[in-house]
Amino acid sequence: MSMDFNDYKQYLAPAYSKSTDLIMQSGKGMYLTDVNGKRYIDWVQGIAVNALGHCHPRVIVAAKEQIDRLVTASFNVVSYPTTLELARRIAEVTPGDLDSILFSNGGAEATDAAIKAARVITGRPNVIAFKGSFHGRTMGAASITASNSFYRKGLEPMMGGVFFAPYPSRDLCPEGYDAKERAQWCLGEIKKMFTYYVPPEDTACIYVEPVQGEGGYVVPDPSFLQGLREICDTYGIMLCFDEIQAGYGRTGKMFAGMHAGVVPDLMTMGKAIAGGFPMSALVGRPEDMAKWMPGQHGGTFGGNPVAGAAGLAVLDEFKEKDIVGNAAKVGDYFKGRLLDLQKKYPFIADVRGVGMMLAIELGEKDGKSGAELFSAICAKGIEKGLLLLGCGVHHNAIRFAAPLNSTTAEIDEGLAVFDSILSEL
Repeated sequence: MSMDFNDYKQYLAPAYSKSTDLIMQSGKGMYLTDVNGKRYIDWVQGIAVNALGHCHPRVIVAAKEQIDRLVTASFNVVSYPTTLELARRIAEVTPGDLDSILFSNGGAEATDAAIKAARVITGRPNVIAFKGSFHGRTMGAASITASNSFYRKGLEPMMGGVFFAPYPSRDLCPEGYDAKERAQWCLGEIKKMFTYYVPPEDTACIYVEPVQGEGGYVVPDPSFLQGLREICDTYGIMLCFDEIQAGYGRTGKMFAGMHAGVVPDLMTMGKAIAGGFPMSALVGRPEDMAKWMPGQHGGTFGGNPVAGAAGLAVLDEFKEKDIVGNAAKVGDYFKGRLLDLQKKYPFIADVRGVGMMLAIELGEKDGKSGAELFSAICAKGIEKGLLLLGCGVHHNAIRFAAPLNSTTAEIDEGLAVFDSILSEL
């Protein structure tokens, strides 16, 4: 018996913002299939969650085997072999000596944990975050988010002790500056903050996305992260990298901060860890994480054994198939094809990103703004079977989060549809 699931949406709180009205029944690899049997190329992938695509066989087998053994007993009470092994395996791929891991369920939870950890470790209250940033929507995470004022609407007062600095994106820096000049200008603005209103000795951490996600897939010059490292070392401030979207191979390196050769003091990760199962983590140096008193942080479901089993399968696939290397190689090809489209369609104002974390920014065309073009492209994409998601403060950019194991043939398949959409504008 067929059912009209749209009738059931009345039972969902309207706080759930949906970018489409689609109801999906199944997924495999790059594709999703809706309840009516229509198949879509999915270049959202749960917002960069499914690094290996939907329902990767290796992940599914591992999760099913663990479900047959144990689903949960609360990580606050007992430990699990899969989660313990995953902690060891993650420590093998994290930079420097970031070997102490605290598991949670989603990115916002990891962000809240990082804020708490920085304050406990340093004994200081303040956090410096960046304009254009997105770190989550729990109260703590939203307090250091500045990609859209709507996320804060009606919620003030937010968490105190938060100060925002400009990120080195074009729209936040003086006009005409190149990437290195933007980086140096933004570093100078932080130093001015210390002079005028944020005592560095009261600052617990500088919290930054090595590649800004919702803010527009902005890739800063390496000197920006290197300069932040120098500032933090000078004043005893913890440098915290939000690698929740940019990490786990998305940029063609295991973690995005590696492009600049910078090791943070704390690092959050999530999204791609467990192949589609909810899992995130905060990682720090053992001597720093040991400063937490037992029970100062935790959660009922964090470190779930099924997610742990899936996470081990993800790392196995990463290692055996060189998924990170593939992301770099196919990402270069993907970006080249986008640059070709920019030559063909002048209303593509910018192509940016690194690895498989790529975006285009839309300019004006025939009196329509970039935001209007974005809406038209996404609507036409649904019609033609291509799922896309936006980014950027001005809602005028499209981000591409294809699976990291994509082939060039699959990229060509999706771009053929995308090209046909652009040609119809």
